[in-house]
Amino acid sequence: MTDKPSVLFVCVHNAGRSQMAAAWLTHLAGDRVEVRSAGSDPGTQVNPAAVEAMAEVGIDISAETPKILTIDAVRESDVCITMGCGDTCPVFPGKRYLDWKLEDPAGQGVGAVRPIRDEIKTLIEGLIGEIAPEKTA
Repeated sequence: MTDKPSVLFVCVHNAGRSQMAAAWLTHLAGDRVEVRSAGSDPGTQVNPAAVEAMAEVGIDISAETPKILTIDAVRESDVCITMGCGDTCPVFPGKRYLDWKLEDPAGQGVGAVRPIRDEIKTLIEGLIGEIAPEKTA
């Protein structure tokens, strides 16, 4: 058993918002947090505009693939975050559930995705401060 918090990001296609959120959390928190992302109806690939927007800030998500949301993924996560898309997660006692209202980047160009990417980063920074602050000596 580990005391490392785990976070699951959920959106319908697991191709944009949830992928960017997972990448930001991994990038900013490192190994202090276990990160998952999934979708209720996964797409066939990660949104190319999301890949490009993340590449602009030095984060490569080009090898990621959309994954199906499973009950086990929810059960194994401490925090489940839906991405403003009306998705619902199975509810387990003792879990924390958040819904981040974010514009859907599907079908939009990189110019429209940048503000979504930046809003996600701000939300992730706040989340890290709550669940996995850096330990000081």
